Amino acid sequence: MLTILGFAMIATFLVLIMMKKMSPIAALVLIPALFCVFVGKGAHLGDYVIDGVSSLAPTAAMLMFAIVYFGVMIDVGLFDPIVRGILRFCKADPMRIVVGTALLAAIVSLDGDGSTTFMITVSAMYPLYKRLKMSLVVMTGVAAMANGVMNTLPWGGPTARAATALKLDASDVFVPMIPALLVGLLGVVLLAYVLGLRERRRLGALTLVETPAEEGAGARETETVLVGAGSGTGTGTGSGAVTGAGPGEEAPSAGGSGAGTDTDAQDDDFRGLDPDRPTLRPKLYWFNALLTVVLLTAMIMEWLPIPVLFLLGAALALTVNFPHIPDQKARIAAHADNVLNVSGMVFAAAVFTGVLQGTGMVDHMAEWLVGIVPEAMGPHMALVTGVLSLPLTYFMSNDGFYFGVLPVLAEAGAAHGVSPLEMARASLVGQPLHMSSPLVPAVYVLVGMARVEFGDHTRFVVKWAALTCLLILAAGILFGII
Repeated sequence: MLTILGFAMIATFLVLIMMKKMSPIAALVLIPALFCVFVGKGAHLGDYVIDGVSSLAPTAAMLMFAIVYFGVMIDVGLFDPIVRGILRFCKADPMRIVVGTALLAAIVSLDGDGSTTFMITVSAMYPLYKRLKMSLVVMTGVAAMANGVMNTLPWGGPTARAATALKLDASDVFVPMIPALLVGLLGVVLLAYVLGLRERRRLGALTLVETPAEEGAGARETETVLVGAGSGTGTGTGSGAVTGAGPGEEAPSAGGSGAGTDTDAQDDDFRGLDPDRPTLRPKLYWFNALLTVVLLTAMIMEWLPIPVLFLLGAALALTVNFPHIPDQKARIAAHADNVLNVSGMVFAAAVFTGVLQGTGMVDHMAEWLVGIVPEAMGPHMALVTGVLSLPLTYFMSNDGFYFGVLPVLAEAGAAHGVSPLEMARASLVGQPLHMSSPLVPAVYVLVGMARVEFGDHTRFVVKWAALTCLLILAAGILFGII
């Protein structure tokens, strides 16, 4: 019964948010509360929620102050040169921009933290997508998949968990998997190329022509011309680039709606490339760059807990860049929407995970899935583990899968001569899909900063992420790794 209720709870949640019948926060709280009552453990709901909140509180604190920190860095112009550089490199070509998103997310993922990866990637790429009217779900989907592949790095979490659970050396698990993971990353880049071509066909080929500003304006204006087969043509000047959908085409639902000649009027809250915004601090650019490098280095080296690092970083960034208290309050207020949205999602997800674990649903679901594996599949348990890692890491936390399910699967595999190393490597296959799980706090940073509905992101990314996982699994089998 717990197995059925567990799957029913997850299915109900996904259906409601994808159909936009409930907001993610409301669904994460009300649906598990209702199912907790169905299970007959409503009296323990408070304990389950407190346990879940306690486990995710450090993550919520980290996200709150990290959003403030990176928001301030955007305000003061730290990422403006990066955005301008990417724009020049991409030549306003939607295909290059989507591929650039995948590559940037993969590179930044080297720090091993998904939330930081998404904050930096969205900070750099969001202005381009908004200016060119590109679909934002393409950005979130590509970034999540690239980060999912890179999340298998030994310091990213899953590999260390798999090695610890099966008492193996992390390098023995990870190093042989590199060829298969590279195939998966190449698959993400190729998918980005295809999605970029689709965006190019929808929007047309864009060309940026920079002309000197009018005398006395003190800034440069950018004229964006939209040309290409199957698209309309439009021009505009100023810091807001102008683009539009072609005749008979719909504008992207998640990337801004409609075509027009005044992007700034439509997106008053967007100042990513505004060269005259009052929050710029050009004289403090190198201080902010050094502070960011030190902060990321300290995070990688684990000098202090990540929540403490971002708390200190946010406080220092605000104090130095905005020494006047009213200005500090204004910056905090400017980012309060993102902070509340993301931290609220995390605490709501704590209710979901708390009920899943506290009622025992997750354990029964895992046991059922393991139990339905036919005896004849015993010699192929590595393949079975790789396939099961897709749904299990999507519906469960990494801790639950690697410490609760993987040892059981490994024991079954050992009885048929399958080595623990093969089982550990196969267990990493599902990570590209896992990074878009509603139980992963980082995904709320991604969709929150990109202003994308979680349901839209889920509908778009699940099929492509699952395909990426299967590509890694196929490569692992082909290379004899799994």
